Amino acid sequence: MKMTKKQKEAFKKVKLLLLDVDGVLTRGEIIYDNAGRELKIFNVKDGLGIYLLSKFAVPVVIITAKDSPVVRRRAHDMRIDKVIGGELPKAKMIPQLLKKYKVKKDEICFVGDDLIDIGIMNIVGVPVAVHDALPEVKKAALYVSRYNGGQGAVREVVECILKAKNKWAGLIKNFDSIVKK
Repeated sequence: MKMTKKQKEAFKKVKLLLLDVDGVLTRGEIIYDNAGRELKIFNVKDGLGIYLLSKFAVPVVIITAKDSPVVRRRAHDMRIDKVIGGELPKAKMIPQLLKKYKVKKDEICFVGDDLIDIGIMNIVGVPVAVHDALPEVKKAALYVSRYNGGQGAVREVVECILKAKNKWAGLIKNFDSIVKK
């Protein structure tokens, strides 16, 4: 991934990563089985990226329009700090997150894909759109991922953050000892 100087400086400041789910952590598809249970497919590379970010004390919070047990389960597996589901507009959660995580708006990165995400993207310091986001969402983004939602876009964002903070090379060199902790 190639970052401009402006993007690198913005990613370097990130102290909190906020993620949408449908269309970001997934490809945006929802499957219901015959028993009416909701199924979602998550990308394991995104999951490892989120886990690695936690090793560098950057918390991750999910902000999604729909509260879902399957999302909470996956968040737990990825060691995501908090899940906020069913709160709209998403932007109204920013004051609470600023206080809880003791961060400034320009220290927050949010990854989105659809119109429902533009409000929060206009507030945070590092708004990111996945590759297959709507054009209006891409326009609101500081950075557009090379990957579609659910196909490694979040992992790419994690790499941007860690590379901007000069942590990526050390992570690669000391991978086994970092994940062991």
